[in-house]
Amino acid sequence: MASLIPHLLFLFLMPFLVNAQSNSIINTGSFLIAGDVSTSPWLSPSKDFAFGFRELENGLFLLCIWYNKLPEKTVVWFARHDQNPALRGSKVELTALDGLLLRNSRGGTSKLIGLVSGTVASAVMNDTGNLMLKDSDSMLLWESFKHPTDTLLPTQKMEINDILSSYKSHQNYSLGKFRFQLWKGSAVLNIRNLPTGNMYVSYDTIRATNGYEIIFDKDGVLYIMQRDGNRVNISEPEGDYPADIHYYKVTLNFDGVLTVSHYPKNPTTSSNAAWRDFKKMPDNICMAMRGELSSGICGYNSICTLNDDQRPRCKCPTGYSFMDLNDTYSNCVANIPQICEEGARNSTDDLYSLQELPNTDWPMLDYERYNPFNAEECKKACLLDCLCVVAVYRDNTCWKKKLPLSNGREDSKEISVSFLKLRRNTSSTGKPQDGFPIPEGKKNQQTLIVVISVLLGCSLFVILILASMICWGFISCNKKKLAAGDIQPSESFESNNLCQFTYKELREATNGFKEELGRGSCGIVYKGRIKTGVVAVKQLDRVFEDSEKEFRTEVNVIGQTHHKNLVRLLGYCNEGRYRILVYEFMSNGTLADLLFGDRKPSWNLRTQIAYGIARGLMYLHEECDKQIIHCDIKPQNVLLDEHYNAKIADFGLAKLLKMDQSRTETGIRGTKGYVAPDWFRSAQVTAKVDVYSFGVQLLEIICCKRNGDMNDFEGGQELLVDWAYDCFQQGRLDVLVEEDLEAMDDMRRLETFVMVAIWCLQEDPSQRPTMKRVTWMLEGIAPVSVPPNPNPFTSNC
Repeated sequence: MASLIPHLLFLFLMPFLVNAQSNSIINTGSFLIAGDVSTSPWLSPSKDFAFGFRELENGLFLLCIWYNKLPEKTVVWFARHDQNPALRGSKVELTALDGLLLRNSRGGTSKLIGLVSGTVASAVMNDTGNLMLKDSDSMLLWESFKHPTDTLLPTQKMEINDILSSYKSHQNYSLGKFRFQLWKGSAVLNIRNLPTGNMYVSYDTIRATNGYEIIFDKDGVLYIMQRDGNRVNISEPEGDYPADIHYYKVTLNFDGVLTVSHYPKNPTTSSNAAWRDFKKMPDNICMAMRGELSSGICGYNSICTLNDDQRPRCKCPTGYSFMDLNDTYSNCVANIPQICEEGARNSTDDLYSLQELPNTDWPMLDYERYNPFNAEECKKACLLDCLCVVAVYRDNTCWKKKLPLSNGREDSKEISVSFLKLRRNTSSTGKPQDGFPIPEGKKNQQTLIVVISVLLGCSLFVILILASMICWGFISCNKKKLAAGDIQPSESFESNNLCQFTYKELREATNGFKEELGRGSCGIVYKGRIKTGVVAVKQLDRVFEDSEKEFRTEVNVIGQTHHKNLVRLLGYCNEGRYRILVYEFMSNGTLADLLFGDRKPSWNLRTQIAYGIARGLMYLHEECDKQIIHCDIKPQNVLLDEHYNAKIADFGLAKLLKMDQSRTETGIRGTKGYVAPDWFRSAQVTAKVDVYSFGVQLLEIICCKRNGDMNDFEGGQELLVDWAYDCFQQGRLDVLVEEDLEAMDDMRRLETFVMVAIWCLQEDPSQRPTMKRVTWMLEGIAPVSVPPNPNPFTSNC
């Protein structure tokens, strides 16, 4: 009898021993360090799975779970957090209160998982690939299986609120635009609607009746479990690939295709050592995508086609190039933009040619449709319409499309033919140009038109000048309140329909200069009211030679500038010692008030403001009769009207250049934090100082943070521009916008804005683009290449 006791004890303990062998226990206080080979990853007992840091191609380290025995080390789960991937030297520690705690290389700490309801005593990495946190009574507090990222493993389930989300692109683990979930009882694949961020378009569905779980079983079958006990298979059993000798996974890939795959545990040949897909959803994603509210699988203006493995490939049509040459899923932009004159719809067919694209379509979003129409009529209709960039023809019907083109696709099953309109001679250049080639036959005719236009314009200008001088003389003779001798005979103003006010009129309009709106260079701005409405009255508060020169500059030059993104000068007062300017009133204050207030403005509004500032500066630099350098671009000098349109204000630091000059000398300095470094090295400046200041301001618009108004992990101060470049280099643009979901869902535009800002901030002014090029890059007309480091500082992200 005594001899049976050990055997009975063994039988009693066997379940616990089996459980211990299938789980690897990690105690609190255990830690892993990124890039430190002395700290080994946490392995499951079979060593099939590992948890730890995986080094990526960009030198960052992803905290994740992976298939440990495969040479590819396939990632099956990763911590979705703004600090993951992490820098070398970062440390993850298992703590009692916070679970998994990440300490970055600068000492900052971040919780990697949500709220843990209890005190963590240990972690378990088991042989199913599930990482579990437990308390001292072995009660489950948290598990990775309940927080899937882009992959499901055998025995894993998805409930109604669980979502698989793709990552952005290869080696970029930020949130992508595709997701897989249980929705209204069915399994649904959705695409994020990037413009709004809160709507989703379905592109494939496996329908079920009252489904409540999606289960991936141990045999590699993915199915929906219905409440009536029946199930709907998404993938079928694969008898040729038994589970005991194969690994399985379900992955929502960054290209939007959901795949069920297997990998032999002991491959007999190197060709077998790979993941093989035995189920894809959808079968043809290029043809499945038909949403109206997104670019589709690929970027705007691109074409989706299938590779031999039935996975999508994105390409740009002839005459277009990828906006990001390193990302084939980015938007395509025309090498030579097709631009319509304002208010014009007609174009001439000798400027353009059509390229025929068989089996190609950009469905939806046509702006004109003709039926019945033949192919030649369809071509002609597009050639003569400057808005039309492509005409799609099918079944005697013609659809005209304009930019941006979405959901482009090419497939043998597609019966449409597309006619893509290209400006002639586009093959001679691969890059956008500031000007466009003029056909030889038109040059003489256009030259004659230009000469006549110039002569007429000069005649009208002379007449206006004479009329203005007569009016000025008449007004001057009747101004009894002017102190004799205060204005010298040589002082005259090209007023250009500006109103001249007396000091008394403006004092009454401002109620004794009572309500102050702000302070600009050399003056204070007050709120006033005249017969036509509310105005902003800027009183120059220092009278000396430079301020007199500044005053004359503002009146003579700003009075001649007219652009929707510039604050309009309405009038002036030049009475005795008083120098006062009267501007249109901007009801929504300064951009600084909007960006740095308690409530962050929407991403869409911020992008529109950035476009407006860029267009205003482009006008000042390249479209005025005399080039104007602002010299003090900052959020305080950008005002917002009742519709939040951005308008550049305060030309108190502006200097003028003749069109044949490129440099000017000035003793005035701009505002700290916005001044280009080349300005400190020399008193000579170019328009590139405004480009630099715009780059700083663009980053402030993106991040809603002031440049320099940030603390690093060591308690010191760091510049926004340095931090932004580090985050860009490390692929962590989501960190720049923090929890701004609208911006994160518009990651392509965010990336474009950041790259443009970095180009503007180059220390060498010759490397900075012109404001015209900046505007084109922001608007997607010109491609944006990857910028170099403007300053090789240490990492701040």
